[in-house]
Amino acid sequence: MMSGGNYTTIDSQKVSGSVPSVPDPGHTTVKFAESNLQTFPPSATQGKISGGSNPPRDADDTFSGHGNGSSDEPQSGGWLHKFTVGAYKPFFDVDTSDVVERLKESLFPFRGTFTEKTADKPDLYGPFWICTTLIFVAASIGTFVTYIAHKWKKQEWNYDINLVTWSAGVFYGYVTIIPLALYVVLKYFSAPSGLVQLFCLYGYSLFIFIPALCLSVVPVEIFRWVIAGVAGFMSATFVALNLKAHINSAGERSILIIASIFLLQLGLAVVLKLYLFTVTV
Repeated sequence: MMSGGNYTTIDSQKVSGSVPSVPDPGHTTVKFAESNLQTFPPSATQGKISGGSNPPRDADDTFSGHGNGSSDEPQSGGWLHKFTVGAYKPFFDVDTSDVVERLKESLFPFRGTFTEKTADKPDLYGPFWICTTLIFVAASIGTFVTYIAHKWKKQEWNYDINLVTWSAGVFYGYVTIIPLALYVVLKYFSAPSGLVQLFCLYGYSLFIFIPALCLSVVPVEIFRWVIAGVAGFMSATFVALNLKAHINSAGERSILIIASIFLLQLGLAVVLKLYLFTVTV
């Protein structure tokens, strides 16, 4: 019995684990590194709707110029900046009300307040629009008038494409070359003026020729001469009076400069009369 009891006791010790276990040399202990998947949501996650996550990054930040310090404005400096589009964007940043107000100002040439009102913000949009409109009006009305004149006399009529190219050369060339030349002259006489402001002034001075060209459809030669003369006088007066106060600082030569400006504008009106206001069949 005792031997049976001892056997039972020894057997219970084996079962209870009193004998140390021997590790199996054929097994290897694998340790897993801690992963972010154990926490939800991950602390570094972006673009998730959670309290501890960052807001999603807008895909347009790359183009808005605020995210990485980049900008759509050109970063080049010095004289190279003049060859970029961004250098001229401020001169086209005008409202319709601004352009309309300046157009009205050009129809009252005796005020002489145009340069004062546009000194802080001269624009190039108005001059470009006026010259382009003049080219279209000159070509369309000139073609219409010559067509009617030929049909009235029952003669063959052919469209003259040179009317468009000639008008473009006259208007774009005049509003570019004359302000450039005047800018150099004024700088020589120590009365410099802003080049963009001169472009703006001369561009708006041509607006009066748009209604004048429309009135040239009247088939009366004397009436056409009167229209061309009135338009040329108003345009010349508009430019001369707006530059008079500024050119007076040039001294004795100021009268000569103002007279030259006035006569050049009248000369433009004469050229327009001979080539656009005159219809020959």
